[in-house]
Amino acid sequence: MAASVQGTAETPVGGHALVAGGLAKASQRYVEQTGATAVQIYVSNPRGWALAEGDPAQDAAFLAGCGDWGVSAYIHAALLVNLGSPTEATVERSVATLEHALRRGKAIGARGVVFHAGSAVDAVHAEKALDVVRKVLRPLLDRAALEGWPPLLVEPSAGGGRSLASRVEHLEAYLTAVDHHPQLGVCFDTCHAWAAGHDLASPGGMTATLDTLVKAAGPGRLRLIHANDSKDACGSTRDRHESLGKGTIGPAAFAELVRHPAAAGVPLIVETPSGDLSADHAADIALLRAAL
Repeated sequence: MAASVQGTAETPVGGHALVAGGLAKASQRYVEQTGATAVQIYVSNPRGWALAEGDPAQDAAFLAGCGDWGVSAYIHAALLVNLGSPTEATVERSVATLEHALRRGKAIGARGVVFHAGSAVDAVHAEKALDVVRKVLRPLLDRAALEGWPPLLVEPSAGGGRSLASRVEHLEAYLTAVDHHPQLGVCFDTCHAWAAGHDLASPGGMTATLDTLVKAAGPGRLRLIHANDSKDACGSTRDRHESLGKGTIGPAAFAELVRHPAAAGVPLIVETPSGDLSADHAADIALLRAAL
């Protein structure tokens, strides 16, 4: 994997890359075409439970390439993961999926594994859901620390469906459930926060939201930011991403985002939609980098 992008000491900025055709080859192409200094990938079917062990040669090439370029790598776990589910089989599969992602993360040098906070699903289970999270997540975090796996990064959802964490203040209860384990960080998604009712578009709105996140989660807990605009209104609970500056959040909020002390040095990942993934992500990455 030949080096073609020089890493810098600046905040890593990149996007979610598609890796069809080989992890190393596809990521190399994405980095070269977008100028990304951070990449996020799936290591299993994002909408299924099937787990693939990967190609050791591709893993080694990806690890070496990221080192050559100074690129920070992250994994996004499958979207079905729900540690607070009332269905035991779902919880078991979720734990297995996260363990798989953590093992793969160590193999490829990933700096974190993102997973959605999950949902209680129904009213009857709502009071017990965080107890379930504690029961299964605390041991997994302990094992991750022991095995040298990357940290897990909990991502609040867009709201609705009895979410365990959608608004950033909900992170306090989620982290308390696992005793504020040092192996659990936070991934902040701007589209999710907007959909959950945080008015990021108003002057000072992004700052106030990040202030609240720090108060709820604690300083240094924010480890990754998904910088996505939205197609929908604030409070819609709809998770539909838009290219930066072209949605309902607007460009001023993202300039405010990167100026916040809690975001200093925290990698930025775009998950914005595209007809031409590389071209559209390149524009979003350039917009964020210009704001830094």
